[in-house]
Amino acid sequence: MSDKKLKDSPELDTEMPLEPDANGHETVSEAEVNEVMKKYDRESNTRIWTGVPQRVVQGIMALFSLYCIYSTLFSVASLERRLTAFLGCVIVMGFLYYPASKHHVKPNYIPWYDVLIMLVGAGCFFYYCAVADDLIKVLSSASKMTPVYCAIGAVGILVLAELCRRCVGVPILVVVGALLFYTFGIANLSLERALYTLFYRTGGVIGTPIQVCAKFIVVFIVFGAFLERTGISKFFIDLANKVAGASSGGPAKVAVISSALCGMVSGSSVGNTVTTGSVTIPMMKKTGYKPEFAGAVEAAASTGGQIMPPIMGAAAFLMAEYIGIPYGQVALKAILPAFLYFAGIFIAVHLEAKKLGLKGISRTEMVPGKDLFKKCYLLFPIVLLVYLVSTNACTMQYAAALSIIASVVVGLINREAKLTPMRIVEALEAGGKGTITVAVACAMAGVIAGCITATGLASKLISSIVALSGNALIIGLFLTMLCCIVLGMGVPTTANYCIMAATCAPILVKLGVPQVAAHFFVFYFGIVADITPPVALAAYAGSAIAKSNPMRTGVNATKLAIAAFIVPYIFAYSPVLLFENVSGFFEVVQICVSAFIGIFGVAACLNGYMFKDINVVLRIALLAGGLTLIIPGLVTDIIGLVLVLGVVAYQYFSAKNEKKAVA
Repeated sequence: MSDKKLKDSPELDTEMPLEPDANGHETVSEAEVNEVMKKYDRESNTRIWTGVPQRVVQGIMALFSLYCIYSTLFSVASLERRLTAFLGCVIVMGFLYYPASKHHVKPNYIPWYDVLIMLVGAGCFFYYCAVADDLIKVLSSASKMTPVYCAIGAVGILVLAELCRRCVGVPILVVVGALLFYTFGIANLSLERALYTLFYRTGGVIGTPIQVCAKFIVVFIVFGAFLERTGISKFFIDLANKVAGASSGGPAKVAVISSALCGMVSGSSVGNTVTTGSVTIPMMKKTGYKPEFAGAVEAAASTGGQIMPPIMGAAAFLMAEYIGIPYGQVALKAILPAFLYFAGIFIAVHLEAKKLGLKGISRTEMVPGKDLFKKCYLLFPIVLLVYLVSTNACTMQYAAALSIIASVVVGLINREAKLTPMRIVEALEAGGKGTITVAVACAMAGVIAGCITATGLASKLISSIVALSGNALIIGLFLTMLCCIVLGMGVPTTANYCIMAATCAPILVKLGVPQVAAHFFVFYFGIVADITPPVALAAYAGSAIAKSNPMRTGVNATKLAIAAFIVPYIFAYSPVLLFENVSGFFEVVQICVSAFIGIFGVAACLNGYMFKDINVVLRIALLAGGLTLIIPGLVTDIIGLVLVLGVVAYQYFSAKNEKKAVA
């Protein structure tokens, strides 16, 4: 993803051409969607292959996806051989797809220097793969490193870094560069020891992130690619229309629901904002929402898709590995925080609709309920996946593989989006292409983790923040939040979490936050970087679709996603929200109810409207009450409830009396 901000330009003065979809709703044209994707999502900036070369590259990528599935399910090779072969293939595929610059792309053309870099870089990893067993015996310590081994390691890492620049973006490389500078310039590690750790051992490039990527994430990316081609995204939008479309300001609520469902599968905040937003944003604008608000709703909801179980943008698998608990438990623990996040956005869009006096979508424009019911079979692959994983009927890899087969079957049944052999190849190609970005980001995250481990920087960072916080948890949480937002800017979900898990989560554990809560805390604040200015990529993508002011859209998205800034503090103080240390059912209910009311109070304060406009004093009372409800405890809950419910009651009766007076 790009780290560049959208700037005001003449483009914003013209309206995007709108096209009607199958249901007659206006949508942004496919050409405009592709243009926005290329501007904000580096994964979309690819070489142009046409004709026979296109078929060849497509076939190679499909075979790569099949190889990845075979490797994760059946390979018995050593870890080093599997991972280096995987990364070697990723480099080849990556350079076939991603040019050095989007401004120098010619159809069916790859420059000689890209071919050279590709062959040399991939060769470093394929060489390691070929001699891995002997190499492990010879390189028993950093002292055994030779100039040849150093050159192979250095070139391999540099080529991966260049591919990362092309398909992921610069922000993560800035972090890598800063840590490498610290490694060599301040910690004074020798080149031999650094390369030994970062390239040849399983604590660097082939560390935990890439291990999880090759073992779990790849097959789930392919599953997501097949699932999207079954037509499930359209089904989610139609379902959301049926559930909430007719209510006040319905299109915004549709955007929240559909983006939550689509986002958990896509694994990309920007991608989901653009694709789902091409339908929902024009609907919101047509209803009467301001462009800045419409773009912000889609961006906030799409970003929230990354925390939506059961898939959580593939980060759930990494979290299971880092925390050491089953994937099913991670998905279960994510349910209540995700519900509160989307409840916060839902409340905000409802209050905005009431303030503007907006209506919903006419029921005649919706897909009939009986037609939706007939398409419920589209959910079968997801239901099967959740069942297989939650019951431990088989491993996650096999569960995903079976779900892919289920997606193919469903795609063959669905007449509107029938899976032909060509579309199956396209799904495999999309899965392989999605794998490139995630794998490169995970490899770079491994370098980050390796630098931190080798230099002992983690313990120094922990000690510094603990000292700054003075053992006050709230200060430590706030400082960690700032670190997460800064480090997460412009970084994809999976790499984002890897960085947070290595750098920030140990800080909170040291401050006494339970490990599960610490990892969820840093994950949440790493994700919200996508809607937090100044590098709010999802918000800027939403503003491009909505033709709105980018910065205002980012500010609105941050306000809408206020729950994401509140919920992590709740489970940091009380992990009961994550089903940790639960003493009874009543305790879970209590914290959910108090958190929900607290989020409502803060959302109403930021919106400035409930039953009528809220004056400054009452807004302060709502904010105080909402924030008080964040802190677990009977006394704080009572204070918060009195403040929030008191303002609600006053607003209700005051508005009622005003209506009577007017009548």
